[in-house]
Amino acid sequence: MLTGVRRVEQVMGFPVSVDLRDGDDESVPAVDRAFAWLREVDLRFSPFIEDSEVSRFGRAELDPADLSDDLSQVIGLCDFYEESTGGAFTSWLPGRGFDPCAIVKGWAVQGAAAMLHDAGARRFCVNAGGDVVTFGESEPGVPWRVGVRHPDHADQLCVVLSLRDGAVATSASYERGDHILDGRTGEPARGLLSITVVAADLTTADAAATAAYAMGVEGIAWAAAQPGCEVFAVDSERRVFRTPGLPVAS
Repeated sequence: MLTGVRRVEQVMGFPVSVDLRDGDDESVPAVDRAFAWLREVDLRFSPFIEDSEVSRFGRAELDPADLSDDLSQVIGLCDFYEESTGGAFTSWLPGRGFDPCAIVKGWAVQGAAAMLHDAGARRFCVNAGGDVVTFGESEPGVPWRVGVRHPDHADQLCVVLSLRDGAVATSASYERGDHILDGRTGEPARGLLSITVVAADLTTADAAATAAYAMGVEGIAWAAAQPGCEVFAVDSERRVFRTPGLPVAS
């Protein structure tokens, strides 16, 4: 009999780890299904796969009636964040076509976490390239602790968060360079070194962090105003901002 279930796989271009503290050998099929879902999402939603649903939509090869419910939901989220950021966040950029990756990552990982919860898991953490979903506690009476990397020093943390039933996502340029563009200019986003958003689910946390980063310094107040979101940010002048409700570990 296994005590806990832990697995790491490379999916969607980044490592995804699952840590089920209340898992046993009967939990393994649920973990299998969660990873299978992430692989399925990668095949269907990658803009880098020519015959994916996303690529076909971007080439206008699909009628609205032909879209899957999942893609319709993702498009709706993209439209919401584009409108609410005045175009700073966008899934359409010249030369790149339709690229919803900023929405899909958090949405897909939250879906995988929901599968584990539906299968009966109540104490677990899913970490997708540093963006994290937690349920329950790491140990009875002990919340999950999530470290946020220092934007200048890879071997240091700038804050440690305490989470139960929540998600945290960080957007920055230190891992992938200037990959987040300001849709208003088409140029790499400027003004922030990193921004971390804590929310009830990773769909919201990841999308809000990316959208806020694209906005620059004004994105800090925007993210803090989103329902249920707490924010930690470091701007390009190394000034630190955090909302009063940020769940900092003691």
